[in-house]
Amino acid sequence: MLEQLQKVFPSLDQNLMVEMVQNGSLKKLDKEEILFSAGHEVSDFPLVLSGSLRILREDGEGNEHYLYHIFAGETCAMSLTCCMSHRPSKVKIVAEDDSEIAIIPTFLMDSWMTKYPSWKSFVTRTYNFRFDDLLETIDSIAFSNMDQRLLKYLYDKSRAIASSTLPVTHQGIAYELNTTRVVISRLLKQLENKGLLKLGRNKIELEKGSLTKRFV
Repeated sequence: MLEQLQKVFPSLDQNLMVEMVQNGSLKKLDKEEILFSAGHEVSDFPLVLSGSLRILREDGEGNEHYLYHIFAGETCAMSLTCCMSHRPSKVKIVAEDDSEIAIIPTFLMDSWMTKYPSWKSFVTRTYNFRFDDLLETIDSIAFSNMDQRLLKYLYDKSRAIASSTLPVTHQGIAYELNTTRVVISRLLKQLENKGLLKLGRNKIELEKGSLTKRFV
């Protein structure tokens, strides 16, 4: 575990990583495995060592809305917030692909903030980066048409699994974008007609460079 932490979290203090190994544990997640859901009592938080995790917001009726992904070398800002405020989780975390994470107990966070400047800096960067992510998500909901939201979703999914072939269904996309399958199918067909992607059975093949130009 120490070698993995050194590889993907090079900015963290060596003694801090030793403490992580002594107090934390490794966990492997299968693709689409749920780490925890909204309402879960957060007693630890994840540091992603490999793979990627998808962060979703759940409402009181069980509907979900996609927020962002976290990758190797990152953690979930929402989890950190719940840890520090001792509140239940406000989000659902799902493995986008087979992933490996370090599980770190929450009680260590306060002491690390004063003991290790590198940890305080990492947490601050995480909050800043995720704040920008959430603003982008809010903007896409408030100001963008559904086709632009769909394009961003497909780009994020492609980056998360490092592949231009996405094993997704129209219904699955509709569920995470909180819309209907009919709307998603119609928009995907329009994007296919524009040469941005190819539709297949339970998969979507993105044309090379079609999304990168828009969102990088």
